[in-house]
Amino acid sequence: MPRLFIALIFILPQAFSLFHIEVDSPVLLAQTCIGNLGENIFEEGDFGSGTANLLATDPGIAPGYTYTTFVPPEDGFYTITNNTGEWPGLFPSWLPIRDRSTDPNGYMMVVNASFEPGLFYEQEIDGLCDNTTYLFSADVINLIRANVTGHIAPNISFLLDGVEQFTTGNIPQSELWDNYGFSFTTAPGQNSVILSLRNNAPGGIGNDLAIDNISFRPCGPRAIVRTTNIPRICQDNGAFTLISEIVGNQYDMPVVQWQQSFDEGQTWQDIDGADGLELDILVPNSGFYYYRFLLANGMANIGSALCRVVSDEIVVEVVPEEFFVTDTICETIPYELGNSIYTESGMYRDTLASSLGCDSIVNLDLTVVPEAIVDLDLDIQQPICGGGTGAVDLNNIGGGNPPYLSFVIGLSGDTLELLSGGIEVPEGFYLVVVVDRFECVYGDTFRIQAPEPLTVDVGPDRSIRLGEEVTISPTISDPIVNFSWNPFPDNCLGDCLPAVFSPPTSDFYIFTAEDELGCVATDSLFIEVRPRRQIYIPNAFSPNNDGVNDAFAPIVISPNVSRILRFDVFDRWGGQVYSQTDWLPRGISDGWDGQVRGRLASVGVYAYQAEVLFLDGEVIRYTGDVLLLR
Repeated sequence: MPRLFIALIFILPQAFSLFHIEVDSPVLLAQTCIGNLGENIFEEGDFGSGTANLLATDPGIAPGYTYTTFVPPEDGFYTITNNTGEWPGLFPSWLPIRDRSTDPNGYMMVVNASFEPGLFYEQEIDGLCDNTTYLFSADVINLIRANVTGHIAPNISFLLDGVEQFTTGNIPQSELWDNYGFSFTTAPGQNSVILSLRNNAPGGIGNDLAIDNISFRPCGPRAIVRTTNIPRICQDNGAFTLISEIVGNQYDMPVVQWQQSFDEGQTWQDIDGADGLELDILVPNSGFYYYRFLLANGMANIGSALCRVVSDEIVVEVVPEEFFVTDTICETIPYELGNSIYTESGMYRDTLASSLGCDSIVNLDLTVVPEAIVDLDLDIQQPICGGGTGAVDLNNIGGGNPPYLSFVIGLSGDTLELLSGGIEVPEGFYLVVVVDRFECVYGDTFRIQAPEPLTVDVGPDRSIRLGEEVTISPTISDPIVNFSWNPFPDNCLGDCLPAVFSPPTSDFYIFTAEDELGCVATDSLFIEVRPRRQIYIPNAFSPNNDGVNDAFAPIVISPNVSRILRFDVFDRWGGQVYSQTDWLPRGISDGWDGQVRGRLASVGVYAYQAEVLFLDGEVIRYTGDVLLLR
């Protein structure tokens, strides 16, 4: 027999169809098949499940990759895991996800693609039927988070016989599982396939993916179960006929096998001899009955799960002739049965007619219990700090009929929350409501009230000139045990209350205080610093030791100057006669004393240049002339 090979690279010849659906969208996988699907031939396509985070043994399904239990896998490696979020070294750019199922321990395949394109999944299936259409699909997710940039997107191909049939293109960073797949029809005599998945994108940063729920199923005509009655009948007329409706002409010799489930559709059993297109059923007992049929092309294929499809299910309800009901209610709640209302304990019998016309007799054994005296032991935790939230817990319920449901209802009508293990609630009036097993209702009220809050006030915003000081004296409503400033005050050696600041630039100043209960209050103000440059450089000096203008240097008028970075004086030929760096003149003798190498300099005009560093970090250069007099 010829062999058919399939690999996950999706481009198809005319005999193939393609699809790509978002799994989290309302689109159904069955819509990719013209009719109904059969059972999944890939019984291990979901990779199974286990309590261990990583599968310990190599499943041997990725011919071009190496299996590893050291996670996250590096380029060219793969692993089987049930949750990447449990990996201690998960890459920050990767999603912490579980597999694509409702099983919390379900496994998935995680692949860090190689630098070179290559197969990362391959499986052979034997025992297929020829001239049969099959659907091959898989769930895939890009493992890179949506907000991460600069990463390579995975790109997967589905291959058939080593030949590319379909390509996904770049799989987006949507943080959603997507489903990709295609269908094909086997040729006469074909009974074996190899299905493969290939990585197309280059290795490097990104190209990381997870895959799950690899599915390979027969695809056939539309198979529907009809009945001669509506799927709800009376017990005294429990006969009906099931009809197989086959829509489509894919099968020239359709064969069916009826099945019934006795566990609400979990498992199915063949009905002996039920292989006709119609099936007569007689059910003497009331209840719910589950039916479906298997469909194949020819008698030889009906016995093989690899060659048949499964019809839709139908559930037939047989309404009983007589009901027996036992119930217990609270005395405050009337019991309604048909047109009757009962408020006392007793045995009651009523005849009801359903919409089907079934006459049913209801036997009611009703017990009415009185409301009990119930004590609700509430644990109320009031807020410690002003504006904070309180808490309420229900420690114990004395009396009544457990089990209970308890709720907290805000008396303003905008709060309704299940009370379980204690909940936080803001200030206000509340009602705790408890409902017991018989729907008797009990309640108690409580109030959450916060104390007056701790407050601090640092005053209004300020505006100063560069170099000036600001004293801030906070006003505090209550005694405090701790406080902080941000930024910290200049030269603060005491308790810093009040605090003195000499800001170099405009900024916010934040004061935070804490009282003995741990309550915190914060206030801030903005100090605007106006950068006025107050410095004076004389245009003449007389170094004659008379105590007046005996030295030449920049004169700082206000404390807005940090340092004189450089001060140079030159004669008229450009020769340097004086130089000083990184200093701040403090008196009348600081600066050039009118001497050059120990000798008196000549009377005349000299040039100067100065670089001045101000408190706000700005450096300004000054140049000019000065006249030396004797």
